[in-house]
Formats: sequence, structure tokens, C-alpha cells
Amino acid sequence: MAEHLRIGEVAQAVGVSVDTLRRWESEGRVTFERHGNQRVLPADQLAPLLASLAGSSSTSSARNRMSGIVVAVKRDGVMAQVELACGDYRIVSLMSRDAADELGLEVGKPATAVVKATNVIVEVAP
Repeated sequence: MAEHLRIGEVAQAVGVSVDTLRRWESEGRVTFERHGNQRVLPADQLAPLLASLAGSSSTSSARNRMSGIVVAVKRDGVMAQVELACGDYRIVSLMSRDAADELGLEVGKPATAVVKATNVIVEVAP
């Protein structure tokens, strides 16, 4: 029997949340097998899944992509603050209100945070 990866392992390898993988499964983008109560993916299907994702993304030099769900949008006259839940991470983006409106950003909408930073701040735990 081929080695299988649990859905959490696939999520970590792909860089998305388990919820995103479940949504992709319901959309037909990925097919998991069931072993008892667990969703698993044959290990030999991981590379084709990663390749399909690489082909579907836009061209960018940014390497840090985190898929998630919009959990809050605060708009004022000129600016918008958009909060995404990306697995264990909370990502907050400040953008123009026009950009948020053009992207149709609303609570519950799937979105991807693309991070390209020129500065990195390092913190040390107390």
C-alpha cells in the first residue's frame, strides 16, 4: 500500500490551512481518500498537487503566500484595513479603499496574502 499523508500534513506541505484543503476538495480541486474518519492523500499525489498550484498562481517575485479567509474589513473615506485568517496566522493589510472595493473584499471571502518585505524585525521573547 502506498504511503499516505494526513490532511494536516498536506496543508503544511502546500502552505494552506486544512479548511482551505476541505474547500478545495468540495470544489473538486483535490481528492482525498478516507481512512476511517481521516482524509488522506496518497504521497505520490502531492507533487502533482503542488505543480497544479504553481501553475495557477500569478507571476510574482514574492515567495510568501498564505491562503486564508477575510475575517474583517474596516473602510473609511480613503483607506481600508483588511484582516485575513491564514491557518495559525492573522494577517492585516492596509490598502486604499478603492483597492479593497475593486477586489470585492468582504468577510468570508477567500483571499491570499502575498508578503514581500524589504525589512524584517526580529523580536526576542522576554
